[in-house]
Amino acid sequence: MTVIIREARPDDEARWRVLWDGYLAFYEVTVAPDITDNTWRRVFDPASAIGMRVGEVDGVLMGFALYLTHEGTWIAGKDCYLEDLYVDAEARGKGVGRALLDDLVALSKAEGWTRLYWHTSESNTRAQALYDSYVKSDGHIRYRINF
Repeated sequence: MTVIIREARPDDEARWRVLWDGYLAFYEVTVAPDITDNTWRRVFDPASAIGMRVGEVDGVLMGFALYLTHEGTWIAGKDCYLEDLYVDAEARGKGVGRALLDDLVALSKAEGWTRLYWHTSESNTRAQALYDSYVKSDGHIRYRINF
């Protein structure tokens, strides 16, 4: 199976929405349709810090990585935060997730970003196995207040 990683394109929208719905279902969350619409628009807005890479197998999108870059107080450059990584259930364990992460590592290096970081659910052991093959958890615990 050959995985092609590339920038998202506007004509990917329909398939991305199917994958996005699968991602939200996996984490058992709902996101308002206007938030999903806004996320899609920001991927293509040059003023936005959000980008998306997609993994394609035989011409079909099978995964995506949504990321954003930001300045930080402990670095001189920019950080890259991998906010969402998802692979269609049919393609899991076949290298799509690794290809997306390898691509984001290479992109981070090419762009001169200082760090790449992400988090995942404590129960997502399959993703943790992939992530642990790159780097062990730094031991930080996330806190979040929703308003």
